[in-house]
Amino acid sequence: MKQRVVVVNQPGASGAIGKKNAWEAPRDGYTWTAGAPKQLGTYKLLGQWDTWIDDWQLYNTVTNVPLVSVNPNSPYKTMADFVAAMKAGTVTIATAGAGSSGHAAAEALKAAVGGNYKHVTYDGGNPAVVATVAGEAEATTQLASEQAAMVRGKRLRPLAVLSNQALEIEGYGKIPPVTDFITTKLPILSTTFGIFLPKQDTPPEVIETLNRIWATKIANNAKLRNYALEKGALFTPAAGQSARDKVWPEIQADAWSFQTAGRTKMSPEALNIPKP
Repeated sequence: MKQRVVVVNQPGASGAIGKKNAWEAPRDGYTWTAGAPKQLGTYKLLGQWDTWIDDWQLYNTVTNVPLVSVNPNSPYKTMADFVAAMKAGTVTIATAGAGSSGHAAAEALKAAVGGNYKHVTYDGGNPAVVATVAGEAEATTQLASEQAAMVRGKRLRPLAVLSNQALEIEGYGKIPPVTDFITTKLPILSTTFGIFLPKQDTPPEVIETLNRIWATKIANNAKLRNYALEKGALFTPAAGQSARDKVWPEIQADAWSFQTAGRTKMSPEALNIPKP
């Protein structure tokens, strides 16, 4: 685009603070927001913000999966040890807060194995990971992309990736899938990331330009593809309705996971979110 881009990090409320600032900015197409678009489908459900997925124009880039990792000094050497601690309700898990990817992953694990956990929340995934490294929490279930550097540096011990296939992190090796340890079916726990901006009042030429860039530049971008490999993520560029369609199963999974956990202010059915 040959334009200078200024990134302002505004953590808090599972990304809602940063997204609200973009929502309230002038609708001239020059203020975007970035993060997990699936959260746009659960903010209203959790009573955090009256916004909805279809209020936004989506531009996806990569998809990440949660990772169960523990502080190396914790007593949990294997995933079996971790599961036993969850059943006993003694494990402390750090996440980016209610509605975050790490929170959804922890709730899915709790539903699959029973028991409970002590939830410690932080303003963002990276602070939650750093807190686990520092020993403030015993474990984290945040995304692999947020943990990769600490895993490579042996500051975290990865136990299992919350997927049905192994995850390879460059510089570390393969991490086994949670299905090697838990036979109960888990919901979709992947998290797509990208940028998005409000649909209403955004100039049509801005949407047209971004659509063209995603189709011609982003889809073939070697730097983004290599970034995904380095972080143990999937390269999944998509724009508009295609991006929305790819995110929808993630919204369904999170919505009903939060409903089961008793965290919702209304039923997902009230927002026409069918049970997956």
